[in-house]
Amino acid sequence: MTLQTLWTATAEPAPILQSLQGDRLCDVAIIGAGYTGLCAAHHIALSGREPLIIEANSLAWGASGRNGGVVSPKFRVGFPTLMARFGRDTALQMYRTGYQAVDSLVELVETLELTGANLRLGGHIAAAHNQHALAGLQSTANWIKRETGGSSSVMISAAEVAGLTGSKIFTGGLLTPKAGGIHPLNYARGIARSLDDRGVRIFINSPAEQVRREGERMIVQTPQGRVSARQVIYATNGYSDLTRATDTLHRRLIPFRSAIIATEPLPATILAGLLPGGQVCGDTKRMLRWFRVVGDRLIFGGRGAFGKDDSEAAFRALQRSMGDVFPVLRDQPIAFRWSGLVAMTLDYLPHAGQLDEKSFYAIGYNGGGVAMSTYMGRQLAAMTAGQKVELGLLSGEHFKPIPMHAFRAPGVRLAAGWQQFLDIIGR
Repeated sequence: MTLQTLWTATAEPAPILQSLQGDRLCDVAIIGAGYTGLCAAHHIALSGREPLIIEANSLAWGASGRNGGVVSPKFRVGFPTLMARFGRDTALQMYRTGYQAVDSLVELVETLELTGANLRLGGHIAAAHNQHALAGLQSTANWIKRETGGSSSVMISAAEVAGLTGSKIFTGGLLTPKAGGIHPLNYARGIARSLDDRGVRIFINSPAEQVRREGERMIVQTPQGRVSARQVIYATNGYSDLTRATDTLHRRLIPFRSAIIATEPLPATILAGLLPGGQVCGDTKRMLRWFRVVGDRLIFGGRGAFGKDDSEAAFRALQRSMGDVFPVLRDQPIAFRWSGLVAMTLDYLPHAGQLDEKSFYAIGYNGGGVAMSTYMGRQLAAMTAGQKVELGLLSGEHFKPIPMHAFRAPGVRLAAGWQQFLDIIGR
Protein backbone atom coordinates (compact mmCIF):
# COMPACT_ATOMS: atom_id res chain seq x y z
CA MET A 1 0.00 0.00 0.00
CA THR A 2 1.31 3.45 -0.93
CA LEU A 3 0.50 6.38 1.32
CA GLN A 4 1.14 9.77 -0.28
CA THR A 5 2.19 12.28 2.34
CA LEU A 6 4.47 15.29 2.33
CA TRP A 7 7.13 12.95 3.67
CA THR A 8 6.84 10.38 0.90
CA ALA A 9 6.88 13.19 -1.67
CA THR A 10 10.12 14.65 -0.29
CA ALA A 11 11.93 11.58 1.04
CA GLU A 12 15.24 10.12 0.02
CA PRO A 13 15.00 6.70 -1.68
CA ALA A 14 14.41 3.77 0.63
CA PRO A 15 16.78 0.82 0.58
CA ILE A 16 15.62 -1.90 -1.79
CA LEU A 17 14.03 -4.57 0.41
CA GLN A 18 12.31 -7.86 -0.33
CA SER A 19 9.68 -9.98 1.36
CA LEU A 20 10.71 -12.97 3.44
CA GLN A 21 11.01 -16.20 1.46
CA GLY A 22 11.97 -19.47 3.10
CA ASP A 23 13.56 -20.12 6.49
CA ARG A 24 15.92 -17.81 8.38
CA LEU A 25 17.87 -17.98 11.62
CA CYS A 26 18.77 -15.04 13.88
CA ASP A 27 19.32 -14.09 17.49
CA VAL A 28 16.43 -11.60 17.79
CA ALA A 29 13.43 -11.42 15.46
CA ILE A 30 11.88 -7.95 15.45
CA ILE A 31 8.28 -7.50 14.32
CA GLY A 32 7.80 -3.97 13.00
CA ALA A 33 10.10 -1.74 10.93
CA GLY A 34 9.37 1.57 12.59
CA TYR A 35 11.63 3.57 14.88
CA THR A 36 11.39 1.12 17.78
CA GLY A 37 12.27 -1.92 15.71
CA LEU A 38 14.95 -0.19 13.65
CA CYS A 39 16.66 1.29 16.70
CA ALA A 40 16.50 -1.99 18.57
CA ALA A 41 18.14 -3.70 15.58
CA HIS A 42 20.85 -1.02 15.46
CA HIS A 43 21.88 -1.56 19.07
CA ILE A 44 21.53 -5.35 18.93
CA ALA A 45 23.84 -5.42 15.92
CA LEU A 46 26.34 -3.18 17.73
CA SER A 47 26.44 -5.74 20.55
CA GLY A 48 27.57 -8.45 18.12
CA ARG A 49 24.24 -10.27 17.96
CA GLU A 50 22.18 -10.83 14.83
CA PRO A 51 18.81 -9.10 14.55
CA LEU A 52 16.27 -9.63 11.77
CA ILE A 53 13.29 -7.36 11.08
CA ILE A 54 10.01 -8.32 9.47
CA GLU A 55 7.44 -5.70 8.49
CA ALA A 56 3.85 -6.34 7.43
CA ASN A 57 3.84 -3.48 4.92
CA SER A 58 6.56 -1.15 3.64
CA LEU A 59 9.39 0.33 5.68
CA ALA A 60 8.05 2.77 8.33
CA TRP A 61 4.53 2.29 6.97
CA GLY A 62 2.92 3.06 10.34
CA ALA A 63 3.36 6.05 12.62
CA SER A 64 7.11 6.27 11.97
CA GLY A 65 6.49 7.34 8.39
CA ARG A 66 3.34 9.40 8.95
CA ASN A 67 3.91 11.44 12.11
CA GLY A 68 4.54 15.17 12.25
CA GLY A 69 8.23 14.87 13.02
CA VAL A 70 8.04 16.68 16.37
CA VAL A 71 10.96 15.87 18.68
CA SER A 72 10.19 16.61 22.32
CA PRO A 73 11.13 15.46 25.84
CA LYS A 74 7.54 15.84 27.04
CA PHE A 75 5.03 13.25 28.15
CA ARG A 76 1.27 13.65 27.96
CA VAL A 77 1.18 13.64 31.75
CA GLY A 78 2.75 16.74 33.31
CA PHE A 79 5.57 16.55 35.83
CA PRO A 80 3.61 18.20 38.68
CA THR A 81 0.87 15.60 38.18
CA LEU A 82 3.41 12.77 38.16
CA MET A 83 4.92 14.07 41.39
CA ALA A 84 1.53 14.35 43.07
CA ARG A 85 0.66 10.77 42.09
CA PHE A 86 3.98 8.96 42.41
CA GLY A 87 6.37 11.16 44.37
CA ARG A 88 9.32 13.41 43.64
CA ASP A 89 11.87 10.73 42.76
CA THR A 90 9.61 9.16 40.16
CA ALA A 91 8.73 12.51 38.60
CA LEU A 92 12.41 13.44 38.38
CA GLN A 93 13.22 10.08 36.79
CA MET A 94 10.55 10.73 34.16
CA TYR A 95 11.97 14.20 33.56
CA ARG A 96 15.43 12.76 33.00
CA THR A 97 14.06 9.99 30.78
CA GLY A 98 12.39 12.53 28.48
CA TYR A 99 15.68 14.27 27.87
CA GLN A 100 17.57 10.99 27.56
CA ALA A 101 15.16 10.14 24.75
CA VAL A 102 16.02 13.33 22.87
CA ASP A 103 19.73 12.70 23.46
CA SER A 104 19.33 9.17 22.07
CA LEU A 105 17.85 10.54 18.87
CA VAL A 106 20.52 13.24 18.48
CA GLU A 107 23.27 10.67 19.07
CA LEU A 108 21.85 8.29 16.48
CA VAL A 109 21.44 11.03 13.86
CA GLU A 110 25.03 12.15 14.42
CA THR A 111 26.54 8.66 14.63
CA LEU A 112 24.88 7.45 11.44
CA GLU A 113 25.31 10.84 9.73
CA LEU A 114 21.62 11.05 8.87
CA THR A 115 21.75 14.46 7.21
CA GLY A 116 18.57 13.74 5.27
CA ALA A 117 16.66 13.55 8.55
CA ASN A 118 17.10 17.33 8.74
CA LEU A 119 17.02 17.36 12.52
CA ARG A 120 16.72 20.86 13.94
CA LEU A 121 16.35 21.51 17.66
CA GLY A 122 14.94 25.01 17.37
CA GLY A 123 12.66 24.60 20.39
CA HIS A 124 9.07 23.68 21.16
CA ILE A 125 6.35 26.13 22.17
CA ALA A 126 3.39 24.92 24.22
CA ALA A 127 0.90 27.68 23.45
CA ALA A 128 -1.86 28.27 25.99
CA HIS A 129 -5.33 28.53 24.46
CA ASN A 130 -6.78 30.22 27.58
CA GLN A 131 -5.85 31.49 31.05
CA HIS A 132 -6.69 28.18 32.71
CA ALA A 133 -4.21 26.39 30.43
CA LEU A 134 -1.63 29.12 30.98
CA ALA A 135 -1.78 28.47 34.71
CA GLY A 136 -1.04 24.81 34.02
CA LEU A 137 2.02 25.73 31.98
CA GLN A 138 3.18 28.06 34.74
CA SER A 139 2.87 25.17 37.20
CA THR A 140 5.15 23.07 35.00
CA ALA A 141 7.71 25.86 34.68
CA ASN A 142 7.67 26.37 38.44
CA TRP A 143 8.14 22.64 39.02
CA ILE A 144 11.14 22.47 36.68
CA LYS A 145 12.82 25.44 38.32
CA ARG A 146 12.08 24.25 41.86
CA GLU A 147 12.82 20.54 41.48
CA THR A 148 15.63 20.53 38.92
CA GLY A 149 17.22 23.91 39.61
CA GLY A 150 17.32 24.61 35.89
CA SER A 151 15.38 26.38 33.18
CA SER A 152 14.89 23.70 30.56
CA SER A 153 11.45 25.20 29.93
CA VAL A 154 10.60 28.86 30.46
CA MET A 155 7.41 30.88 30.33
CA ILE A 156 6.90 33.37 27.51
CA SER A 157 4.27 36.08 27.20
CA ALA A 158 1.36 36.30 24.78
CA ALA A 159 3.29 38.90 22.79
CA GLU A 160 6.33 36.62 22.65
CA VAL A 161 4.22 33.68 21.48
CA ALA A 162 2.71 35.88 18.79
CA GLY A 163 6.16 36.96 17.66
CA LEU A 164 7.53 33.42 17.60
CA THR A 165 4.53 31.77 15.93
CA GLY A 166 2.78 34.44 13.89
CA SER A 167 -0.51 33.77 15.69
CA LYS A 168 -2.18 36.20 18.09
CA ILE A 169 -4.78 33.87 19.60
CA PHE A 170 -2.69 32.46 22.45
CA THR A 171 -2.49 33.82 26.01
CA GLY A 172 1.16 32.87 26.59
CA GLY A 173 3.27 29.77 26.45
CA LEU A 174 6.05 27.51 27.64
CA LEU A 175 9.23 27.38 25.56
CA THR A 176 11.37 24.24 25.68
CA PRO A 177 14.61 24.91 23.78
CA LYS A 178 15.80 21.28 23.58
CA ALA A 179 13.11 20.15 21.16
CA GLY A 180 12.36 20.60 17.50
CA GLY A 181 11.58 18.86 14.25
CA ILE A 182 12.80 16.12 11.95
CA HIS A 183 11.90 14.62 8.57
CA PRO A 184 10.34 11.46 10.03
CA LEU A 185 10.47 9.23 6.97
CA ASN A 186 14.05 10.15 6.10
CA TYR A 187 14.98 9.38 9.70
CA ALA A 188 13.54 5.87 9.44
CA ARG A 189 14.95 5.26 5.97
CA GLY A 190 18.36 6.48 7.07
CA ILE A 191 18.50 4.01 9.96
CA ALA A 192 17.30 1.22 7.68
CA ARG A 193 19.90 2.08 5.06
CA SER A 194 22.63 1.90 7.69
CA LEU A 195 21.35 -1.49 8.86
CA ASP A 196 21.14 -2.78 5.30
CA ASP A 197 24.70 -1.63 4.60
CA ARG A 198 25.87 -3.58 7.65
CA GLY A 199 24.11 -6.75 6.52
CA VAL A 200 21.15 -6.61 8.90
CA ARG A 201 18.22 -8.24 7.15
CA ILE A 202 14.96 -6.31 6.85
CA PHE A 203 12.00 -7.96 5.15
CA ILE A 204 8.92 -5.99 4.09
CA ASN A 205 5.43 -7.13 3.05
CA SER A 206 5.91 -10.04 5.45
CA PRO A 207 3.29 -9.96 8.20
CA ALA A 208 3.90 -12.10 11.28
CA GLU A 209 0.91 -14.41 11.12
CA GLN A 210 1.91 -16.54 14.07
CA VAL A 211 4.54 -16.57 16.81
CA ARG A 212 5.10 -19.79 18.74
CA ARG A 213 7.74 -21.40 20.88
CA GLU A 214 9.49 -24.58 19.82
CA GLY A 215 11.90 -25.71 22.51
CA GLU A 216 14.37 -22.92 23.11
CA ARG A 217 13.55 -21.13 19.85
CA MET A 218 10.84 -18.66 18.91
CA ILE A 219 9.25 -19.28 15.50
CA VAL A 220 7.76 -16.36 13.58
CA GLN A 221 5.62 -17.51 10.66
CA THR A 222 4.96 -15.27 7.64
CA PRO A 223 2.97 -16.09 4.48
CA GLN A 224 6.01 -17.36 2.59
CA GLY A 225 8.70 -17.77 5.21
CA ARG A 226 9.68 -18.59 8.74
CA VAL A 227 12.15 -17.08 11.21
CA SER A 228 13.71 -19.08 14.02
CA ALA A 229 15.08 -16.82 16.73
CA ARG A 230 16.32 -16.96 20.29
CA GLN A 231 14.08 -14.00 21.20
CA VAL A 232 11.30 -11.86 19.72
CA ILE A 233 10.67 -8.12 19.97
CA TYR A 234 7.22 -6.71 19.22
CA ALA A 235 7.44 -3.16 17.87
CA THR A 236 3.99 -2.72 16.30
CA ASN A 237 2.56 0.17 18.37
CA GLY A 238 -0.77 1.48 17.00
CA TYR A 239 -0.85 -1.17 14.28
CA SER A 240 -0.84 -4.16 16.60
CA ASP A 241 -4.13 -5.39 15.14
CA LEU A 242 -2.78 -6.25 11.69
CA THR A 243 -2.47 -9.93 12.58
CA ARG A 244 -3.49 -12.20 15.43
CA ALA A 245 0.16 -12.58 16.45
CA THR A 246 0.04 -9.25 18.32
CA ASP A 247 -3.46 -9.55 19.79
CA THR A 248 -2.21 -9.47 23.37
CA LEU A 249 -0.59 -6.06 22.78
CA HIS A 250 -3.49 -4.70 20.76
CA ARG A 251 -5.77 -5.30 23.73
CA ARG A 252 -3.63 -2.97 25.83
CA LEU A 253 -3.96 -0.01 23.45
CA ILE A 254 -6.58 2.44 22.26
CA PRO A 255 -5.73 3.41 18.65
CA PHE A 256 -6.78 6.99 17.95
CA ARG A 257 -6.63 8.54 14.49
CA SER A 258 -4.65 11.74 14.04
CA ALA A 259 -4.78 13.85 10.89
CA ILE A 260 -2.26 16.17 9.21
CA ILE A 261 -2.48 18.69 6.37
CA ALA A 262 0.29 20.49 4.52
CA THR A 263 -0.18 23.67 2.50
CA GLU A 264 0.96 24.32 -1.01
CA PRO A 265 4.25 26.30 -1.08
CA LEU A 266 3.58 29.63 0.59
CA PRO A 267 4.55 33.08 -0.71
CA ALA A 268 7.68 34.45 0.94
CA THR A 269 5.70 37.35 2.39
CA ILE A 270 3.45 34.96 4.33
CA LEU A 271 6.14 32.43 5.17
CA ALA A 272 8.31 35.07 6.82
CA GLY A 273 5.74 35.58 9.57
CA LEU A 274 5.18 31.90 10.43
CA LEU A 275 7.44 30.45 13.13
CA PRO A 276 10.38 32.58 11.96
CA GLY A 277 12.68 31.19 14.67
CA GLY A 278 12.22 27.60 13.53
CA GLN A 279 10.32 26.35 16.57
CA VAL A 280 7.56 23.76 16.49
CA CYS A 281 4.35 24.53 18.33
CA GLY A 282 1.50 22.67 19.95
CA ASP A 283 -1.42 24.17 21.82
CA THR A 284 -2.84 23.11 25.17
CA LYS A 285 -6.24 21.90 24.04
CA ARG A 286 -7.19 18.39 25.00
CA MET A 287 -7.81 17.76 21.32
CA LEU A 288 -4.29 18.88 20.51
CA ARG A 289 -3.43 21.10 17.55
CA TRP A 290 0.19 21.45 16.48
CA PHE A 291 2.07 23.05 13.61
CA ARG A 292 5.51 23.61 12.14
CA VAL A 293 7.08 25.01 9.01
CA VAL A 294 8.75 22.50 6.70
CA GLY A 295 10.56 24.09 3.77
CA ASP A 296 8.12 26.58 2.29
CA ARG A 297 4.98 24.94 3.68
CA LEU A 298 3.10 24.90 6.95
CA ILE A 299 2.01 21.52 8.24
CA PHE A 300 -0.84 21.45 10.71
CA GLY A 301 -2.05 18.44 12.66
CA GLY A 302 -4.52 17.46 15.29
CA ARG A 303 -6.65 14.82 16.91
CA GLY A 304 -10.28 14.15 16.14
CA ALA A 305 -10.56 11.71 13.24
CA PHE A 306 -12.28 8.41 13.93
CA GLY A 307 -12.41 4.99 12.33
CA LYS A 308 -9.91 3.06 10.26
CA ASP A 309 -9.85 5.36 7.24
CA ASP A 310 -9.21 9.01 6.43
CA SER A 311 -12.08 11.32 7.30
CA GLU A 312 -13.10 14.17 5.00
CA ALA A 313 -14.88 15.86 7.90
CA ALA A 314 -11.73 15.69 10.03
CA PHE A 315 -9.59 17.20 7.28
CA ARG A 316 -12.10 20.03 6.75
CA ALA A 317 -12.20 20.70 10.49
CA LEU A 318 -8.41 20.73 10.58
CA GLN A 319 -8.24 23.27 7.76
CA ARG A 320 -10.78 25.48 9.52
CA SER A 321 -8.72 25.21 12.70
CA MET A 322 -5.59 26.23 10.79
CA GLY A 323 -7.48 29.29 9.56
CA ASP A 324 -8.47 30.15 13.12
CA VAL A 325 -4.86 30.01 14.27
CA PHE A 326 -3.51 31.71 11.15
CA PRO A 327 -6.20 33.86 9.45
CA VAL A 328 -3.72 34.62 6.66
CA LEU A 329 -3.91 30.93 5.64
CA ARG A 330 -7.70 30.64 5.41
CA ASP A 331 -7.68 30.67 1.62
CA GLN A 332 -4.41 28.85 1.09
CA PRO A 333 -4.79 25.57 -0.83
CA ILE A 334 -3.81 22.28 0.76
CA ALA A 335 -1.34 20.03 -1.06
CA PHE A 336 -1.24 16.95 1.19
CA ARG A 337 -3.68 15.35 3.61
CA TRP A 338 -3.03 12.16 5.52
CA SER A 339 -3.73 10.45 8.81
CA GLY A 340 -2.53 7.58 10.98
CA LEU A 341 -3.03 5.89 14.29
CA VAL A 342 -1.76 7.15 17.63
CA ALA A 343 -1.41 4.35 20.19
CA MET A 344 -2.98 5.62 23.41
CA THR A 345 -2.68 3.89 26.79
CA LEU A 346 -4.90 4.19 29.83
CA ASP A 347 -2.22 6.01 31.81
CA TYR A 348 -1.05 8.12 28.81
CA LEU A 349 2.48 6.70 29.10
CA PRO A 350 4.50 4.41 26.83
CA HIS A 351 5.57 1.04 28.16
CA ALA A 352 8.27 -1.54 27.55
CA GLY A 353 8.70 -4.95 29.07
CA GLN A 354 8.42 -8.69 28.61
CA LEU A 355 5.48 -10.93 27.78
CA ASP A 356 7.55 -13.95 28.77
CA GLU A 357 11.22 -14.85 29.08
CA LYS A 358 11.78 -14.69 25.33
CA SER A 359 9.29 -12.02 24.21
CA PHE A 360 9.81 -8.26 24.58
CA TYR A 361 7.86 -5.16 23.52
CA ALA A 362 7.74 -1.37 23.55
CA ILE A 363 4.52 0.38 22.52
CA GLY A 364 1.99 3.07 23.46
CA TYR A 365 3.75 6.34 22.66
CA ASN A 366 0.58 8.45 22.93
CA GLY A 367 1.52 10.68 20.01
CA GLY A 368 4.98 11.57 21.32
CA GLY A 369 7.08 8.72 20.06
CA VAL A 370 9.75 10.14 17.75
CA ALA A 371 12.38 10.50 20.46
CA MET A 372 10.90 8.03 22.93
CA SER A 373 10.71 5.13 20.47
CA THR A 374 14.37 5.75 19.63
CA TYR A 375 15.16 5.49 23.33
CA MET A 376 12.95 2.44 23.81
CA GLY A 377 14.66 0.63 20.95
CA ARG A 378 17.92 0.99 22.82
CA GLN A 379 16.33 -0.27 26.03
CA LEU A 380 14.93 -3.30 24.25
CA ALA A 381 18.38 -4.15 22.93
CA ALA A 382 19.67 -4.02 26.51
CA MET A 383 16.79 -6.15 27.82
CA THR A 384 17.39 -8.86 25.24
CA ALA A 385 21.05 -8.90 26.26
CA GLY A 386 20.02 -9.65 29.84
CA GLN A 387 20.94 -6.21 31.15
CA LYS A 388 18.94 -4.56 33.91
CA VAL A 389 16.94 -1.61 32.62
CA GLU A 390 15.32 0.93 34.96
CA LEU A 391 12.20 2.30 33.28
CA GLY A 392 10.18 3.30 36.34
CA LEU A 393 6.63 4.16 35.32
CA LEU A 394 7.40 3.11 31.74
CA SER A 395 7.99 -0.52 32.67
CA GLY A 396 5.44 -3.12 31.65
CA GLU A 397 4.69 -4.22 35.20
CA HIS A 398 1.31 -2.50 35.35
CA PHE A 399 0.59 -2.49 31.61
CA LYS A 400 -2.46 -4.73 31.50
CA PRO A 401 -5.17 -5.47 28.91
CA ILE A 402 -7.91 -2.85 28.75
CA PRO A 403 -11.24 -4.05 30.20
CA MET A 404 -14.01 -4.39 27.58
CA HIS A 405 -11.51 -3.59 24.84
CA ALA A 406 -13.97 -4.71 22.16
CA PHE A 407 -16.06 -1.61 22.94
CA ARG A 408 -13.16 0.82 22.61
CA ALA A 409 -14.41 2.51 19.39
CA PRO A 410 -17.61 4.02 20.88
CA GLY A 411 -15.66 4.73 24.05
CA VAL A 412 -13.06 6.71 22.11
CA ARG A 413 -15.81 8.70 20.37
CA LEU A 414 -17.48 9.48 23.67
CA ALA A 415 -14.22 10.48 25.36
CA ALA A 416 -13.17 12.64 22.41
CA GLY A 417 -16.55 14.34 22.36
CA TRP A 418 -16.23 15.11 26.06
CA GLN A 419 -12.73 16.50 25.58
CA GLN A 420 -13.94 18.68 22.70
CA PHE A 421 -16.72 19.99 24.96
CA LEU A 422 -14.20 20.83 27.70
CA ASP A 423 -12.07 22.67 25.13
CA ILE A 424 -15.10 24.68 24.01
CA ILE A 425 -16.00 25.77 27.55
CA GLY A 426 -12.39 26.62 28.33
CA ARG A 427 -11.50 23.90 30.83
